[in-house]
Amino acid sequence: MKYTEISHFSHPHHTFKFEYSDAPFKCDGCKEAGIGSRYRCTGGTGGGWNGGGYHSSACNFDLHTHCAVPLPSIKHPFYTKCSFQFMSRPPGEKARYCNACEKDVNGFVYHCKSCGFDLHPCCAKLPMHLDDGETKLYLHKKVNASCIRCDRKVRSWIYRSSCKKYNLHVACAKEMLAESWHEIRRGNSCVCDGTGVGGGGDGVREVNAKIPSLKGSFQAAQRRKKSKGTSTTLKGCEIAEVGIQAIASAVMGDPTALIVGLIKALV
Repeated sequence: MKYTEISHFSHPHHTFKFEYSDAPFKCDGCKEAGIGSRYRCTGGTGGGWNGGGYHSSACNFDLHTHCAVPLPSIKHPFYTKCSFQFMSRPPGEKARYCNACEKDVNGFVYHCKSCGFDLHPCCAKLPMHLDDGETKLYLHKKVNASCIRCDRKVRSWIYRSSCKKYNLHVACAKEMLAESWHEIRRGNSCVCDGTGVGGGGDGVREVNAKIPSLKGSFQAAQRRKKSKGTSTTLKGCEIAEVGIQAIASAVMGDPTALIVGLIKALV
């Protein structure tokens, strides 16, 4: 269920409005990148003059839908004996990582107290099946096959095509997104964080770019594979690129966002 306007414990002095963004943003809950559906703070949209000059009161506070309206506890088919509890910060003092994507946990998290497993909210909600009408992808905890980007078999959760020829780790999809956004921002004076999405005001925080095509990152990986004599066919590359766009949208919290950039993936 989606609510058009909500309050949230992480930012109690303003309300949040549901909206759709075709530009990347950083979620202030889990600290991960996002695109598509989100809740944005409705307060502080203006500014004013004070003794020290003009002061902007814009909050620029965004939340993934999964972070804005989380479930208190969840189950996951990959961890049938676990019960994951939603937490606003990772437990303990030690650094923790997400068991789905292997990236650090820096904010909201689903944590299993008995097993010690952690999942980013968006990773916990990754679809088990992605289908854009042409490419079908299935989420696996692990497969005995190499990833099309890193060539490794064992790393993080992995999406696999129905033909079983193309595999992409969730971790690799996140890395490819970060690489693409770093390239986009090279022409802009923007300081980026680990997500590939910069912080600050609207002009820095959201680049005027649609969901980024990962074609460049994918082709670089294919060149490395070709040098080893393991590259796929041209048609196979095209199919894999479409699948990568679908996975990229899913790991950012909104699988429907792939509709925005899917066709552009092969342009």
